[in-house]
Amino acid sequence: MHKRTAILVDDMNSALEVLSADLAQFHPEIEIIGKAKSVVDAAKLLRKQTPDFLFLDIMLGDGTGFDLLEIFPELGSKIIFVTASDAYAIRAFKFAAIDYILKPYSPSELEHAIQKATIQIELKKEQLNVLQQTIQQQHIPPTKISLHSLEKIVVVDIQNIIRCEAHNNYTQFFFENGSKVLVTKTLKYFADLLKENQFIRVHQSHLVNPNFIKEFIKSDGGYLILQNKESVPVSVRKRAAVLEAINNL
Repeated sequence: MHKRTAILVDDMNSALEVLSADLAQFHPEIEIIGKAKSVVDAAKLLRKQTPDFLFLDIMLGDGTGFDLLEIFPELGSKIIFVTASDAYAIRAFKFAAIDYILKPYSPSELEHAIQKATIQIELKKEQLNVLQQTIQQQHIPPTKISLHSLEKIVVVDIQNIIRCEAHNNYTQFFFENGSKVLVTKTLKYFADLLKENQFIRVHQSHLVNPNFIKEFIKSDGGYLILQNKESVPVSVRKRAAVLEAINNL
């Protein structure tokens, strides 16, 4: 079992004891490496070590949990607010909180928050692996890519991407299994990123994986038929480059 670390911050001894006991009973994979009852004490702990999880109350004796986070704007810990009031929920999520648990919470609520945080830790680890692979094998096109949607980060095999389509400043990815992901970056960004993998910018709004091209139809200005039977327009300006890419397949 892989151990995770946590720091607990609450100005009430009873709350710290309850959370400590719950973690020990239901989540033995989490090691508590520090407890604090104030912003000052918590800041001292965080200057020495960065835990995987930061369980944080909002109202503390010498300030708020937000004051603590403003001291550490680049804190790498996954933040789980554990508080008695829901009045600060919106502000909490502006600080990239993973979850916001109201006291008294249930074991299932605590488990759900920890699961969400753990998934993000694993995804970040996978992203680093992708980056490391790219750096170590600069002469070899990457085989995976991490995609940031509004809700999550997913790591996918590039070979499974059929095409990408522009939606203003967002990009919609279409995959071989029929799934889709809307990503918070422009099509130009991915056109540059996937150039090494031979993706073709066939239109201002369309980027295509050439491995999924079935045929090029010359009528109606020109368009592609893909293996999933979708059609994708080809702009006049891109037509020569598309034909050349197809001939080189």
